[in-house]
Amino acid sequence: RIGERFPDAGLTKVCSDLCEIARASKRRSESIARPNIGLRILVGLIIAGALWALGYSVVLLEFESTRLHAPELVQVVDAIMNEVVLVGGAMFFLVTVETRVKRARALAALHELRSLAHVIDMHQLTKDPRHEARLLVDTASSPRRDLSGAELGRYLDYCSEMLSLTGKIAALYAQTLNDAVVLGAVNEIETLTTALSRKIWQKIMILRSGPGAPGTA
Repeated sequence: RIGERFPDAGLTKVCSDLCEIARASKRRSESIARPNIGLRILVGLIIAGALWALGYSVVLLEFESTRLHAPELVQVVDAIMNEVVLVGGAMFFLVTVETRVKRARALAALHELRSLAHVIDMHQLTKDPRHEARLLVDTASSPRRDLSGAELGRYLDYCSEMLSLTGKIAALYAQTLNDAVVLGAVNEIETLTTALSRKIWQKIMILRSGPGAPGTA
């Protein structure tokens, strides 16, 4: 739609990039949702080997037949608790490796969408509706403005739609990966795109209320 109406506009290329990112995001989100069987097998083997080594070291210990006094008992219990904490922490690290890998992939993709939202916003920065309403006079350094009021309205509409789609594409990753960090990043992008779209709609309202707008007279 943008290419048909604005064939020479840079926004057409940005929208083409958005389409490619949308297709890639569908594949990425599905790939992230799938379990990493190879990584799970590797983690399982490492945990099994660690448990075997821990059990074997306990078997090699030699205990005296005499009773342990309170100080020795405290030392033994403290040593055992330290070992349990260390082994438990290592196991937790290994078990959550897959989640962290998936999180890193999702955050990288979300960063790409965040950057694209800012690029879309850059394309509408110079689209000033006050110029169409004859509220401002161009200077020597003013950007080129060759769009009519109707074309400017459609251009801003397209920017708003692209920002909305960017937020919806980001939501794919929250749908496939139940992770608090990823969900926070998705909400951040949704908030960003909503704020940028609101700014665009303020321009559209100024354009629609200016001279020559329907119903102005």
